[in-house]
Amino acid sequence: MGDKIPLPLAPLVASYGVAVPQLSGRGLGHTGGTLDKLESISGWRADLSMDEILSQLEAVGAVVCAASPDLAPADRLLYALRDITGTVASIPLIASSIMSKKIAEGTGALVLDVKVGSGAFLPELDSARELATTMVELGHRAGVATSALLTDMDTPLGRCAGNAVEVAESLEVLAGGGPADVVELTVALAREMLAAAGISDVDPADHLRNGRAMDSWRAMIAAQGGDPDAPLPRARHTDVVVAETSGRVRRLDARAVGDAAWRLGAGRSVPGEAVQSEAGVQWHTRPGEFVEAGAALFTLHTATPERFGPARAALVGAVDIAAEPNSGGPGAELDPADVARPLVIEHVRFGS
Repeated sequence: MGDKIPLPLAPLVASYGVAVPQLSGRGLGHTGGTLDKLESISGWRADLSMDEILSQLEAVGAVVCAASPDLAPADRLLYALRDITGTVASIPLIASSIMSKKIAEGTGALVLDVKVGSGAFLPELDSARELATTMVELGHRAGVATSALLTDMDTPLGRCAGNAVEVAESLEVLAGGGPADVVELTVALAREMLAAAGISDVDPADHLRNGRAMDSWRAMIAAQGGDPDAPLPRARHTDVVVAETSGRVRRLDARAVGDAAWRLGAGRSVPGEAVQSEAGVQWHTRPGEFVEAGAALFTLHTATPERFGPARAALVGAVDIAAEPNSGGPGAELDPADVARPLVIEHVRFGS
């Protein structure tokens, strides 16, 4: 959930002259969908023909779109079988489903971002590592230079989860600002992708600062019918969740935040269900930070205020606030338990 990284990443890498095809999906439950986020931009369309994809890659260098029905068509049949045979969570079948589409793109190199933690599809590190290793091996067997980064999703990325709110946050990154963790992961993945394309003597952060990544974004959005200057949807209703106690934040649970965003209308319960572009959650604190009782922890956004109750229920227990003596004030020493694990946990490469 809250994975807005593909939004700034594709145009950033494309700004170095590397073609970046990104086939993405829509969200289900607490898992956010890249296409749902981009569809909050006026006029933008996800469904492109193969000719349109190739033309846009040549003209712009980046495309983020839905997979066409004729791309890896057997995967749709196999997924239906997995559903009725209870093998949706089978790691070999997950790997083959993902990689069949990636390989069918015709890409020469592939970098995978495999999430680990409460907000990820595979919360346990060992399972995520197995999936990453399997996909890397499949890629190399198919002649695609493939690597993977295992990245943390115990704590949600950035400061918001939803659709338009994540686009807005991605635009901050493309403008040279934005949350430090989103910038860090975007740059780390961009560096890996550029190295796979034979470009290793650059700092991708430069193109975030000098506007070239933003230029690439605007061209990518316009090429798919979107208006990069149109205002993003804003929720008609907001609600604030406050801290009940003072102390040091020790945990912010990504799964709970994703569930709250879904209940606000940012996600769907069944495939094909409509989502609210303006729905989402903003959080005002992160692990390691000090909060005062009564301070805002979350701001909830939705077009339908009756959703606030279920969203608040999802956030019960989402934040752990330590009241120990060492957490007694903003200048207190940070307990080791309050320090999150690295954002990039491991690199997985062929033969490693």
